[in-house]
Amino acid sequence: MNILMVLTSHDTLGNTGKKTGFWLEELAAPYYVFREAGATITLASPKGGQPPLDPKSNAPDFQTDETRRFEADAEATAALAATVKLSDVSVSDYDAVFYPGGHGPLWDLAEDSQSIALIEKAHAEGTPLALVCHAPGVLRHVKGADGKPLVAGRTVTGFANSEEAAVGLTDIVPFLVEDVLKQNGGVYSAGPDWGVYVVEDGHLITGQNPASSAEAARRLLQALAARKAA
Repeated sequence: MNILMVLTSHDTLGNTGKKTGFWLEELAAPYYVFREAGATITLASPKGGQPPLDPKSNAPDFQTDETRRFEADAEATAALAATVKLSDVSVSDYDAVFYPGGHGPLWDLAEDSQSIALIEKAHAEGTPLALVCHAPGVLRHVKGADGKPLVAGRTVTGFANSEEAAVGLTDIVPFLVEDVLKQNGGVYSAGPDWGVYVVEDGHLITGQNPASSAEAARRLLQALAARKAA
């Protein structure tokens, strides 16, 4: 079982002068769900190499057992330091794809032609795909086989406008995840802010926020098992 995890390479939080990147919990929690299921995990990013970590995601208030485990895991940190370039990835080599969030993906992966093509091919091939928190925003320009936005008519979730407002970045991010999913015809829903909330539509799985990342990973494994059993 081969699983691809796609991370951002973008490290600048708009014009604030602050840093951003991927959110550590959204990598670490799914990483161990997959590893404990026996998966072989490949980490990729647009630029390859070490992707930028949102420094806030490693602050004491946001650390979890999984983030601490990841940072103490030499194998995991070595894989993170040497992510594969997205342009060198063939989605056909993988059984499932997972996109962690963080604010970084809104700037690079949402506009990245390699990422867009990868997701479109994964969807066309029926490969289970999960995206959490800000990562559903990466679907912004992704089209289905009919040429319409991939999320049109599909049940989806992602970082809620109320959650973005709570972190004070509504006017900093290039777009709001909830807004763009709705604008593209997605049937958006959300649970309580910061709670676990995951929805599925076929082999497309989306999670609302960092707390939803482990559950999204488990749902991805279930979707993969169902596909293999079919």
